Amino acid sequence: MAEKILVVDDDLETLVLIGKMLQGHGYTILAANNGTQALAMARKEIPDLIVLDIMMPDMDGYQVTEELRKDPEIGETPIIMFTAKGQVDDKVAGYEAGADDYLTKPVHPIELVAHVRSLLARTKPKPLIAAAPVATPRKCFTIGVIGTKGGLGTSTLVKNLSASYAQLTKNEVIAAELRPGQGCWASELGISPSSWLENLLALDPSVIKPQAVESSLSGTSFGVRLLLASNQLRGLDYATLGEKTSAVIDSLSKLTPVLFLDIGTPFFPGFEKVITRCQEILILTDALPTTAKRARSVIDEVSAMTSTISKNIDLVLYNHTRSDIQLTAEQISKLLPGNQVRVRIPAVPELIYQAIQKQVPLSRYQPDSLFSQQIYELAKIIQSRVQ
Repeated sequence: MAEKILVVDDDLETLVLIGKMLQGHGYTILAANNGTQALAMARKEIPDLIVLDIMMPDMDGYQVTEELRKDPEIGETPIIMFTAKGQVDDKVAGYEAGADDYLTKPVHPIELVAHVRSLLARTKPKPLIAAAPVATPRKCFTIGVIGTKGGLGTSTLVKNLSASYAQLTKNEVIAAELRPGQGCWASELGISPSSWLENLLALDPSVIKPQAVESSLSGTSFGVRLLLASNQLRGLDYATLGEKTSAVIDSLSKLTPVLFLDIGTPFFPGFEKVITRCQEILILTDALPTTAKRARSVIDEVSAMTSTISKNIDLVLYNHTRSDIQLTAEQISKLLPGNQVRVRIPAVPELIYQAIQKQVPLSRYQPDSLFSQQIYELAKIIQSRVQ
């Protein structure tokens, strides 16, 4: 039986648009154009989920949510607030009223459907099986990518690696740009997110919960949901940045079995808190002797910080210099005993430029290129460890 979704909005055009989006994915749609009508219909029809506007003439979305939560018959119904009010204070008010998720208009149909499916999956009652053993919840496998210096391409690596992993496993994954003020994925992929990483980092850590983080994710056509950083620093409090970033990662780990983190260089408050949450750490280096030596320092620092947890530390070699002045993978391995170079990524600036013009990861744009093949090999290594 199709799941019923109640859509509430005083704008008829929006009601029709959202209804068609969701009907196309097999949901039964109920519609209401004001708060009073919404409450009456919810009590009569008992929908599986409610998509609720905030700004309505008789009762606003906050009031409707509060009334729904008081009703024992429908008080547990999942609610997505879908509104043009996109300020942080608006979102906080929504969650405090009892909303489970928050989306800002306009939204891509793929993103809306992804949020609906995710929320229904998380709130749908699971059937009880007599005498069945209690399963241990599967933990999230988190991969952190670190550059030994700036400009090596950690963002490009994470974007393409997460896309290859999603293609390889046929599972949706999440990738996060943990680089406030240095985001590039949104412009490279042509995404206009409803919320940025910086919006989450402006919240009190106690408010950074899975629902708030999930509403900040952006859907893509290649099976990866993204937490995007902007390219503007928005008055970040660096004294609490580590605690808040950790809260974001902890929330993300509850939303996906596999999480990719673009950490960048290890020079920000809370770096230790971040890497201790990773089961796999990829360290990106080039083949210059000075960078290889720097990689040794980074490996030692990361190993010391994570000495009490089980993790893998692997090297990824980015070849972007002339062969006569660079070290070979074997020479780098000798400089870094115990740390094998897993893959060698070739420099392909022309292909990367073309992929950005097409607003897709290179691993999807040119899957047969040597770059994409090496990324795919790395994705297979990670898959074997996740399993």
